[in-house]
Amino acid sequence: MIMANSVGRLCFQNKTILAPMVRVGTLPMRLLALDCGADVVYCEELIDLKMAQCVRVVNDVLETVDFIAPDERVMFRTCSKEKEHVVFQMGTADPERALTVAKLVENDVAAVDVNMGCPKEYSTKGGMGSALLSDPEKIESILNTLVNGISKPVTCKIRILPTLEDTVDLVKRIEKTGVAAIAVHGRMKEERPRHPLHCDYIRAVVESVSIPIIANGGSLELVKTFEDIENFRISTGASSVMIARAAMWNPSIFRQQGVLSTDKVMEEYIKYAVRYDNNPFNTKYCLCQMLRDRVESPFGKQLHAAKTIAEICDVYNMTDFYNKTKVELEARKSAQQSNSDQSENPTLEDDVITMPIRFERRGYPPQITPKMYLLEWSRKEKLDQPAYETEQRTQDRSFQSTVIVADKKYRSTLWEKSKKFAEQAAAIVCLRTLGLPEGRIGEENSGLVNKRKREDKKCVPPDDNESAAPKRHITEMPQEEEEEVVCRTEVVNGVCGQTTH
Repeated sequence: MIMANSVGRLCFQNKTILAPMVRVGTLPMRLLALDCGADVVYCEELIDLKMAQCVRVVNDVLETVDFIAPDERVMFRTCSKEKEHVVFQMGTADPERALTVAKLVENDVAAVDVNMGCPKEYSTKGGMGSALLSDPEKIESILNTLVNGISKPVTCKIRILPTLEDTVDLVKRIEKTGVAAIAVHGRMKEERPRHPLHCDYIRAVVESVSIPIIANGGSLELVKTFEDIENFRISTGASSVMIARAAMWNPSIFRQQGVLSTDKVMEEYIKYAVRYDNNPFNTKYCLCQMLRDRVESPFGKQLHAAKTIAEICDVYNMTDFYNKTKVELEARKSAQQSNSDQSENPTLEDDVITMPIRFERRGYPPQITPKMYLLEWSRKEKLDQPAYETEQRTQDRSFQSTVIVADKKYRSTLWEKSKKFAEQAAAIVCLRTLGLPEGRIGEENSGLVNKRKREDKKCVPPDDNESAAPKRHITEMPQEEEEEVVCRTEVVNGVCGQTTH
């Protein structure tokens, strides 16, 4: 059970913690670790530049919250089961950008962590990860900005410095920023797991500060059983222990009753991967880590050849589970779509007619959009061309557009990832309110579009907005708009799970 202080904030006293691990700390592994007894789980390090471009989307089919990049990849996926337990770890070297990301995710996580210990190039480039250890002023700036800027606890994860004195001095400076805890990997940034762990450094850090210290780095030589976790904590004097490799190999190391067989653990992991539509390559990677020396066996090679979640399930004789879960998700998707259709009734908000509409490009034929239908209808009715007013929301860079037609305003209550999509959503609201066709696939041909020859478009000068040029033919669409495809919530039929960097 998670312990919390008087205001319900996550605390870090006497906890067993799943460490942040690239390509491992995605949703299935975090949920499995919690099932096995972990108190707190860290996600894999996610880079601030990528996260700052993401849009937060509630996925009603999977019952998750997804943070989706402009290329439609799910960068971070979480769910209610882990909300009070998950710590979001970011890679950053910029205080303001770190704050932007923290504000984006803070309502969906229990705490936010800054990676200051990873020595790998993907983390250290741009001054992130262990590169921050040589810039204590920047460390202070980032942590002060986060602590003062968000409501959730802030932590950081560091490696030790070449001298004990420098390590203690750094930790004291970090403590003054107001962070809730510091995770200390007892190796220097040049050292690797084969090098001995410096438990004396961790003990010295514990004795020098009053905030919780989380001991990390003992998996290879010190932690092989659940009992070893407590022994590691006692030997370092730390408040809590963070486990990486040992948990990657078998997350049931968090079980007080003893570890489960690897086969049982992999089966439970696959169930979460299927249930939450995890990226098949990420799923396969994690399973291969659990197989360890069996990865070169005939079974391991069969797993390695699998390219989809369905094929992975076939390798593990879990095809029935896969098919059953797929049917359940498809049924939920259909129900959500039905409920959405029923709820799409116009509502007057101030002087704007609104509906909860999202523009799904795949629902329309190539080179046909609702804006085209609305423009052509306006011309037919001898009305002024539709005028679009668009605003951008600063916290997640999403767009919302209002279209003015015949002195009336129409707007979708849902925010879109781009200005073009926001305008299309506003056009849909107008068309549906007026009972007009919008050009969806399967809709009966209304005759509003395609009545001019497409060859004529060669004579039309390029323009980014079809409503801005009276001579522009209705069958024409800007190339960038033609190529823009969104599949934000179509997770069941192929949106991948979280990505790695």
